[in-house]
Amino acid sequence: MPGEQPDGPADGSDADDTRGRRFVVGLYVALVGVGATAGVLTATFVDGLMRPELFGVVPLPATQAGFAVFGGVTMAVVLGVPLSLVIYVSRRIDDTDAVE
Repeated sequence: MPGEQPDGPADGSDADDTRGRRFVVGLYVALVGVGATAGVLTATFVDGLMRPELFGVVPLPATQAGFAVFGGVTMAVVLGVPLSLVIYVSRRIDDTDAVE
């Protein structure tokens, strides 16, 4: 409604926080795409490749699709695990009851 105050601080930090999160998610998605693209390019231009194994357990075909999945998933995990830890810590760092 017109004239009502928005929820949250008046200094616009919620908007900055949302933009920051969107940037990080966009960068994450872009880098996962780069990993998948690198897998496709590797399968396209390098001859005699062995079948990739995802995490050493899941065998993938030695095709462009197999290497794209390998590159994308590997990049997603390598970036996603530390990013998840940062999010976990940053949400709890301001908790006054967490540290005495």
